[in-house]
Amino acid sequence: MGDRLDVPLPSSNYELDIVLVGINHPGNLGAVCRAMLNHGFTNLSLVNPECSVDDEQARNRAKHSGRILDDAKIYSSLNDAISESSLVVGTSGKREVGSKVLKRHFVLPWEFAERIRSLEGKVSLIFGEEGKGLSTEELDMCDLLLTLPTWEGYPIANLSQAVGHCVYELHRDRVIHGTMIRGVEKQRAITPELRQILKQAIDEFSSSLDSEKTELIGDVYDRVIMRGLPIDSEAERMIGAFVQATTALQKMADDNAWMRDRRKRVTPSSKPKTSEFP
Repeated sequence: MGDRLDVPLPSSNYELDIVLVGINHPGNLGAVCRAMLNHGFTNLSLVNPECSVDDEQARNRAKHSGRILDDAKIYSSLNDAISESSLVVGTSGKREVGSKVLKRHFVLPWEFAERIRSLEGKVSLIFGEEGKGLSTEELDMCDLLLTLPTWEGYPIANLSQAVGHCVYELHRDRVIHGTMIRGVEKQRAITPELRQILKQAIDEFSSSLDSEKTELIGDVYDRVIMRGLPIDSEAERMIGAFVQATTALQKMADDNAWMRDRRKRVTPSSKPKTSEFP
């Protein structure tokens, strides 16, 4: 009972990476690994973990999924952990109301599974520290936000349970539609480099608007565009349009930046965009 069989892991078009930020309980770490392997996923990244992958409790809870701990990648920053991702998805149990809804537009686990079913690329699914969750800055680095449909009277799930719910829905989708997804054309996800350039082009465009809510407007564009999971050719066209629109807005505002910075391309910034929710 409970032994692991020597059979191949199921496959997906996408490569899923579970990212845990600041995990501090070794029991949760082991339980996350067990939930992952129960549903055929093995890629785990840890950002500034407060417990060790070699902790005895973590190993005991992981059971036969200990190799996930052996192969886990450890990073000192979230930005480094997602640098090669085509899609970055943050999780939160805090469902906002009012103006924050525009920035925190959540998808549910089964909607997420459906959206990435035919996506070919690395997908990072990020979970925050126990008792805290992801910070505003960390959520702002994500393309999509996901929440569990928990009861509003007690909405925050345990970390390992939250991971388990998500990987269950992803594997369920694979089972229903066939592991190899025959007859479904693969959709190549946006490359990580172009993803960064697109997000920066949106940011520069929104910063050129004559509005007190430029940051919010930029975030709406960002969320709406990334929810559509653009491919490279679509992203390139949008980047060109944003660059031309930014130049025109700067010229209309008599901002000399339109001459100084006028270009056909966006030079990627080495720093991730961070901001506060209003």
